[in-house]
Amino acid sequence: MQALVDAIRQQGEVLPGGILKVDGLVNHQLLPGLTREMGETFARHFAPLRPNKIVTIEVSGIAPAIATAMTLGVPLVYARKKKPVTMKEPIFTAQSVSRTKGGVVDLFVSSEFLGPADRVVVIDDFLASGGTLRALVGMLAQSGAQLLGIGCVVEKQFEGGREKLADLGVPIHTLANIVQMDRGLEVVSGK
Repeated sequence: MQALVDAIRQQGEVLPGGILKVDGLVNHQLLPGLTREMGETFARHFAPLRPNKIVTIEVSGIAPAIATAMTLGVPLVYARKKKPVTMKEPIFTAQSVSRTKGGVVDLFVSSEFLGPADRVVVIDDFLASGGTLRALVGMLAQSGAQLLGIGCVVEKQFEGGREKLADLGVPIHTLANIVQMDRGLEVVSGK
């Protein structure tokens, strides 16, 4: 998606610890037109799989996921990072390591909104090492939902997440691919 690639080239900032800061596009500020285009692109790619739900993780995954869900006309479910008192049991849980949060993050989804009848596409902001997505896929397995595919706004190709998720046997579609960051930011269209 060329508009996203151009925006990352203009605004992306490489931080210590292998972190790519794209706060002006996805993680803190949103550009509505760009976000809508992300959702439409994901929807075109995944519509033939006929998902009936989009699943993501709060907070940064919500914007591209809601744009995708709106385009497809299906509900969005997002994993919470804190269990609210209103969340009904039983719940599905997982843990993930977050570089940007600096530690382990707990994830929660209520069985009220995810179950065996669901055909799910996961949409998230980043595909790096694959750990967070693997945790979310584990929650889908707990629920009995069927994973159809994974879409991520940005893939850090050099971290090998795509290869680590290959055993899932589902298509993985990304919109922008970070080829390398250590000698300057190199961004190309996703795959």
